[in-house]
Formats: sequence, structure tokens, C-alpha cells
Amino acid sequence: MTEETPKNQQLDDVQRQLLEHLAKSDTSGFKQLLAGVNNVNFVDDSGMSCLAHASFKGNREAVQLLLDMGADINLNQHGADYTPLHFAALSGNTHVCRLLLDAGIKPGSLNSVNRTAAQMAAFVGNHACVETINNYVTQSSLEYYTQVHGQQTEPQIPPSLLKSFHAFVTEINLHPVRIALNVQSLGLLRILSSLRKTLALMCEKEMQKSHDLNELLAFKFHYQGWILAELIRCEEQFKAQHKEKGGEEAGDANKNDFIEVFVKRVLKENKLGQLDYVEYTLRECAREFPVRECTIFRQIATQFGAKDAPPALTILRNAINGMRGFVDEGGYCSTCGAEKPDKKCSKCKAVQYCDRECQRLHWFMHKKNCARLLAQSQTQPQSQAKGAIDTAELREELSKLAA
Repeated sequence: MTEETPKNQQLDDVQRQLLEHLAKSDTSGFKQLLAGVNNVNFVDDSGMSCLAHASFKGNREAVQLLLDMGADINLNQHGADYTPLHFAALSGNTHVCRLLLDAGIKPGSLNSVNRTAAQMAAFVGNHACVETINNYVTQSSLEYYTQVHGQQTEPQIPPSLLKSFHAFVTEINLHPVRIALNVQSLGLLRILSSLRKTLALMCEKEMQKSHDLNELLAFKFHYQGWILAELIRCEEQFKAQHKEKGGEEAGDANKNDFIEVFVKRVLKENKLGQLDYVEYTLRECAREFPVRECTIFRQIATQFGAKDAPPALTILRNAINGMRGFVDEGGYCSTCGAEKPDKKCSKCKAVQYCDRECQRLHWFMHKKNCARLLAQSQTQPQSQAKGAIDTAELREELSKLAA
């Protein structure tokens, strides 16, 4: 009786070398070798595809190259039933997760222990991957809203803005400032009203599904639409105020200045450092969710009513993106809430920002505290030095007391 031929013996030298380059994260060597390969759909002795290997290493460039060459996202010959998305989620690379999702991989596929890719990412603490997967909708599913239906004379969303619409809908940062800045940067300001209506339709459509209903996405669409409604209200107030002033001042007002007005409204703190506008707006948003009997509404309502409840934004973010087992180090942007910003205030070093624009937008609040925070940071090392315990001195004092 002969043993079954191992799958790795079916690989040629080039295929073995490709897997070796991936294992060593040698993207340059992988790319050079890949140029002479016709078929990238092969597996190793465990049944793991080349795409799965690249995904597990979190190698964004290699994954993109393989997808461009026709790599099969469903190729899987090992018994554990891990898809490339499972491996990408374990790697912690959100960009690779997004590439695979854009390629059409199914996020709900289960492995041999009945876990989705998002659940595996949560298990190992890769929360950004969880959020990327859970917030994803396909661009093709949004094409419906770029087409004319029934008695419409024009679509809800212009076809030319489909890519921007998709980027807006799949954004995982739910901070109101980030939503406003995204609308501006993605060129969606001119369709604010129709965008809000479209999100309301998407929420309704999601909740009417008889199967594959996604309450989290439904609530997210409702929330995004609610923030857009607040943005529209801010724009109307801004226009009315400048119309009343008239003259040159009205002409000098930039039509996008209301975005900055909205941002400052969101970031304005009370004497206790709390964001009153955000707290009130988000509680109203949850209260007006159209489907009261669903799980996510009851969860949010319960947490809002709890004693010493966390900020409303934290509650909504956890409800939509999922609870985190621990708090990631690295902090958040003080303006838009983005994770792990790489810049700090050059003076106090105590607050973080994504970029200079976020710092500029937050300065109206931070300038009141910057000097105080700087003074605290300068005195803290001194106080810590004074407070250091000398164990020898302590023993000597204790011996005097005992004598």
C-alpha cells in the first residue's frame, strides 16, 4: 500500500520559491519571481493557497498582485476551512481585509470551528479588522441607488459619485467630525439631502430583510443619516445668518464654511470637559431609530439609562463596531476620533491629532488648556522624583520608631 503523494511534491521550484519569499516577507523577490508565473492558483502540502499565505503575512502588495493575476479567493483545500479573509483578519492588516472584501470574498464564511473571519480577529484582539469586516458593504449593492427607478427623473446618487458613496458608507470611524470631513473630502457636499434620504432607505431596506438581516448596519445607516441631517441644519442656519448680514460679508462667506461651524459645535466642551451637543444629538438619534423591538436598540437604550453610563459616542461606537476586550494604546485624534494618530501638539505634547488640519480645527478649545497641560508635564517628573521611596531611609525610620 503506497502512501498518498504529499501536495507539496506537486509544486514546482518556482511555486516553492514564491511561498518562501512570502514566508520571509520578501516582497521584492516575490514580485520579481511572480512576473514569470502563469497560474497563481496552487496550494502547499496543507492545502493553503498562495493568496492565503500572502494574506496571513498581511502582505498588501503581494495580495494585490495575486488578485490582479486572477487568484481564486475561494481556493481552499485544507480541512480547517480558513478563507484568505480569515488569515488576513488574523494578520491584523485592515488593508488586506479590504482588498479581499472588494474582490468579493464572503465575510460570513465559517471555518471548521464555526467562526467567521471577524470573530477570529476579535479573538486575537485585531479590533480594526473586526470593524473593517463588519462595516463592509459591496460597491455593487450600492449601484441600485445610482440608477433611476419608478417615477424618478434622476437617481438618488449620481453614478459618478458611486466610489465616493461606497467609501462614505464603509467608513469605520463614526465620530461626527469625521463624518463631516469625509462628506467634504469625498465631494458629497452637493448631494447632502439626497445622501441623507438614501441612507434612510438603506436602513429601512436592511430592517425589512427576511434573512441575512444586519441590525448593526441598519443602525449605522440611520446614525450616518442623522449626522447628515444635523449638518444640513447647520448649513441652513449658516446661510440664513449670512443672508441677514448681507453686503460684502455675505459674499465673502465660503459655501463650505458651515463644515467648520459644525465641527466647532461638535468639539465645544462644557466646564467639565464634556461634549454636550454630541451627547444630546446621539441620544436623540438612538431615540428616533424606527425599529424599537430590535436587539441593538434595546442594547443602546439600556446602556444610555445605566448609572455612570459612558459617553453616548462610546456606546454607539461599541454597539456598531463591537465591544473591545481591552483598550488599545495609542489614543485617538482629539478632533475626529481616528485611532493612533501620529502627531501631537508641539507645545504640550498632551493631545494627539491626525494632521495639521485636525489640530487647527481643535485649537479654539485646546488653546484654553495647552499652557496648563504643558505646566503639568514639566512638573510631573519633578514631583515623581520627590516622591520616590528610599527603602534604606524607610527602614532606618522604622527602626527608630521601634526602639
